[in-house]
Amino acid sequence: MQQAARSTIKAAATNDEAIVQVRGIDKTYGDIEALRNVDLEFSRGKLTTLLGPSGCGKTTLLKIIAGLVPATAGEIRVNGRVVTGPGPERAFVFQDFALMPWATVMRNVAFGLELRGVNAAERKRIATHYIEEVGLVGFEDKYPHELSGGMRQRVGIARAFSVNADVLLLDEPFSAVDEQNRRKFQEDLLRLVDLEKKTFIFVTHSIEEAVYVSDRIVLLSPRPGRISQIIDPKIDRSASPDDIRRDPGYLNTVEEIWDGLRHYVD
Repeated sequence: MQQAARSTIKAAATNDEAIVQVRGIDKTYGDIEALRNVDLEFSRGKLTTLLGPSGCGKTTLLKIIAGLVPATAGEIRVNGRVVTGPGPERAFVFQDFALMPWATVMRNVAFGLELRGVNAAERKRIATHYIEEVGLVGFEDKYPHELSGGMRQRVGIARAFSVNADVLLLDEPFSAVDEQNRRKFQEDLLRLVDLEKKTFIFVTHSIEEAVYVSDRIVLLSPRPGRISQIIDPKIDRSASPDDIRRDPGYLNTVEEIWDGLRHYVD
């Protein structure tokens, strides 16, 4: 394959404007070492994907950053403050949607605001805005069991955006939807990244998805998860979705990553 517009691949990266700092993170579960000495920085306003073989610790690292799982060693800082648990500056989008089955779309989207004591009128205004942004107008009064899997995931994404967190943590958010919806979600995500100017940390198993949506890709090694490579895709985001997926830079980056991962796959 012609090596045009290749991505930049390097062993480490730092950024003076990093909003999330990961320092020397280790994680063990009993005698299983999940992560070893992970050092990373996540830049403000960018989307970084954690990618690697199954069991490499991608979701574990995401949950440590979220404050949902404690590290065995090391520390996480967000906006310069050490993470000791969940906080309002971070919002998590779960793979399994994690919606309240007894609550409407509107109540689910507004629930984080309700927990923060935001008044009802303001909750409705903010929730309505993000329901519109994710394409669920007309479904405000529906319950999760009345929605498709893709629509339920849109509710989860709208809920995460509604609380105005600085950092959005997304754990394989599109894995439960079909390929057509997945591609549409990827395009919508890029639009929201550009619109919201938040910091996104994204976990996926899909190389193609990672290259399509990411400003940066962090490759983790098999367990114990360590930083293997950091890749900066050189993708022209002004091109149409179809043109991006046909672009030599996109295709070459997908192949480079696969070359680095193929020997880890059984």
